[in-house]
Amino acid sequence: QVQLIESGGGLVQAGDSLRLACAASGRTASISGVGWLRQVAGKERKFVAGIVSKTNTPVYEDSVKGRFTISRDNTKNVVYLQMDNLKREDTAVYYCAAKTGTGTFYAITTYDYWGQGTQVTVSS
Repeated sequence: QVQLIESGGGLVQAGDSLRLACAASGRTASISGVGWLRQVAGKERKFVAGIVSKTNTPVYEDSVKGRFTISRDNTKNVVYLQMDNLKREDTAVYYCAAKTGTGTFYAITTYDYWGQGTQVTVSS
């Protein structure tokens, strides 16, 4: 089993920055990749960014490229999502999720473990 705990959400103004953190514990050696996904109330959860465990290769959804940066601290088993130049449309609950297989980051069904989510609200 893997446990994921997110932190770092909050209320910010458009143009501001936030850094989310996802701390993993348990069988972390089984994780092949970690993704960040977000969900607006009443809408489906969508992929934002992911990072491959072995290579630290990042993957981004088009709307966040150039604004969001995913990284990991292997010594602490923490994955970060640095979000810069935030926009109102980035407002959502952000979830950290871990996968143990080779499925695409983009599909929610790929992920085996989920965090509880953290709210990010961007005001204009």
